Formats: sequence, C-alpha cells, structure tokens
Amino acid sequence: MNFNIITLGCKVNQYESQAMSEMLINNGFTKSTDDKKADITIINTCTVTAVSDSKNRKIIRKTRRNNPDGVIVLTGCMPQAFPDRISDFEDCDIVIGNKQRGLLIPTINDFFATHKQIINILPHENKGGDFEKMSVDYFSGHTRAFIKIEDGCDMFCTYCIIPYSRGRVRSKSLEDIKAEIETISKNGYKEVVLVGINLSAYGKGTEDNLADAVDVVCSVEGIERVRLGSFEPEMMTDELIKRFSSQNKFCPQFHLSLQSGCDATLKRMHRHYNSKEYMALVNSLRENFENASITTDVMVGFPGETEEEFKKSLDFVKSVKFSKVHVFPYSRRKGSVADKMDNQIDAKTKEERSKIMIKETEIDRIEFMNSQIGLVESVLVERLRHGGYFEGYTKNYTPVHIFTDKDITGKIVEVKITSVENDYCIGKLN
Repeated sequence: MNFNIITLGCKVNQYESQAMSEMLINNGFTKSTDDKKADITIINTCTVTAVSDSKNRKIIRKTRRNNPDGVIVLTGCMPQAFPDRISDFEDCDIVIGNKQRGLLIPTINDFFATHKQIINILPHENKGGDFEKMSVDYFSGHTRAFIKIEDGCDMFCTYCIIPYSRGRVRSKSLEDIKAEIETISKNGYKEVVLVGINLSAYGKGTEDNLADAVDVVCSVEGIERVRLGSFEPEMMTDELIKRFSSQNKFCPQFHLSLQSGCDATLKRMHRHYNSKEYMALVNSLRENFENASITTDVMVGFPGETEEEFKKSLDFVKSVKFSKVHVFPYSRRKGSVADKMDNQIDAKTKEERSKIMIKETEIDRIEFMNSQIGLVESVLVERLRHGGYFEGYTKNYTPVHIFTDKDITGKIVEVKITSVENDYCIGKLN
C-alpha cells in the first residue's frame, strides 16, 4: 500500500511530515510514485491564518476529486484548533489531532477494518504535557535537516490561535536530541536547523535552555553547522547570545520575529517587548557575531493601526536594516482576540501599506547583499541547477550561485563572493 503526504505551513510541519513518512515506511508502506494519486494521502495542515484554512479546504477537495477511491488522512493544526468544524472533515476518512500522530498506523488499520470515518482529536493539557515522541533518521530532499526540539506557545498574541492548535510549551530532552542528531550525522547531514513553535522558550519549566540544546548538537561529530529557526525576542538573553557565539559551528543567522515597529501596536498585539528592547537585542547580536544576518516578519494593517503608527513601524524597520523582511497584511482569524477588535483596517489600505513596506525594506536587502561582495565565506552546496550553476548558502544564509566544472553538491566549500544579481550572490571557488 502506498502513500503521499501534502505538507502546508512551517518547518515544524515539514519535520512532522518527515517523521510520519518514516513511520509509514518502517511499517511496510511505500511512497507513491504519483504525486496526485495514492492509496493513502495525508494532508498535514496549517491554520495560522484564515487564508491557510481556505487553502486546506481546497486541497482536501482537490485530493478527493483526483483520487476518489483513496483514503484521506487529515492532521495538523486545523483539526486540532477547530475540532467541532465537522463540515471541513466531510471528504476525509481519518482525522487525527496533533497529539494522535503516534497512533497513525493503528488508526489506518482500524479504518480498513471498518471503512467508517474516524475522528480522533484530543485537547491539549492546560499546562505543558509530554513532548510528542517523534524522530527522523533523514530529511528527504534536503541537504540540511530540520529537527523539532520544542512545541507549543504560552504567549497568546491577540492575532494568533497557535496556542490552541499546538498547546503549551514543552521540549524534547537533551538526550533525545543528541540521539537524533547522531543518527542524522551518520546519514551524511552536515547542517542541522533547530525548529519549534516558540523555539526560544526551549527548556521552559526545566533546568535546560536553548543554549544547552545548541551545545549538545554542536558536540556531535560530523555536524559542521547548527542554525536556529524563527524565534521570539523576549526570551533571548545576553547569556544565551554569549553561549551561542562561543560555538564555532553556530550560524550567525537570526530570524527575529518583530511584527511591528510601533510600541502601541505591539501592545495591542500582546507582544512581550517594545521597539527599544528589540533594537538592544539586534545590537547585541551584531556585537557578538561577525557579519550576522538578521531577518524578520512585519505585519501591516493590524486593527487600529493609524497612519502615524504605520509610519513609526516603517521608520523603525528601516533603522534596523534587516537583511530580509517578510511583509504581510493582517488577516482576521476567528477565535482570536484581534478578530473582535474595533477599527479593522480595510483591504485596500493594508495592500498599500504592504507595498510601501516591501519597497523600503528591499533597499536594505540590496544593501546587505552588496556588503557581502569581496568576502570569503563557506557555502553548503545544495544542488546543481539547470542553468549550469551550483546553488548554496553561506553561514549567514546568503544565497550563492557558483559556476564550476567540479561536482560540489552536498559539500561545504570556500567561496569568494564577487557580485550580486537579483536576490543572490555570485561566487567563485576560493
């Protein structure tokens, strides 16, 4: 019996899909050679915005049309956040929440025994809970491995329902992290990206913290690079930064979530920092890491955002000089506090503000890329492209294209950056 997995959303979802894939293969299932048809299709959903839910529903309907006799398994954040929205499950044979994926195989077996729809969604505990037993041996289609070490969030930002779909903070033990990384290293991976729902909260409620996890991963022979996924600024202390900087395997790339550069907006969002504290963290990172890359997410059009507040956010973002900014308009999310706020911003205004923010931040992106010219950097080469060049990334995650007759796929090579074209650098082997 064969299967496909459709993954939507974040890198945590990508990790969990890989874990489910290995679980199925280890139990005698095979990966389908047809992307559109399989005996079983697992849809691993994202529910971070209303647009995400719409996309989930379209994929469910499309999968049923393309594969009317196949079994559809729905999992991930959408069913967990909205277990009572039964209409979303009509075309699905099995629906399991974020806590039941360890029961994937017996649940599939139960369905084939009865051919009756199974819906199994357990609520998260109000406090912590156990970290889901899940691991991967490899990361299909990637030269770097994403490893989930944290799940859940306790922050309850007013625009977000992730605490309801993911539960409260819980962390993978250092022993389990080391065992998983040792396997990943034995299977040839040189770079590891640590990911979580609120990664900087790793170890909350225990004696461990994120630096302890980084130290453990760096200690594994064969691993040459350790990178962090997106993290929240309020838990990034000077002690953590100093410990990160002491590890020569640690990559100086920081995706530091901002959301807004206006303090009044941050307060309405229930973010746990202000612009001054954020800038102090940025300065600390740049002082402790040479040629650090700092990227972020910025939301425009949050309820109540005036023109003055938007300008404050824009001015602050420009002052930071990020190497890259993901700009997106606020999307109303049923179940969130912000959905019920007054002074919702109209779509046209949100679109206009997005365009302005994107245009201004692109100037800083180009400036950062140009600052890399002349540097000699190590590049992990990911693939050979059809254009005859190899594509890879430096330690600070600058994309580099390399023209060479040597096969350098999967290798870490020293490259001198010579120029910038579009959104990437050109380099030559040093």
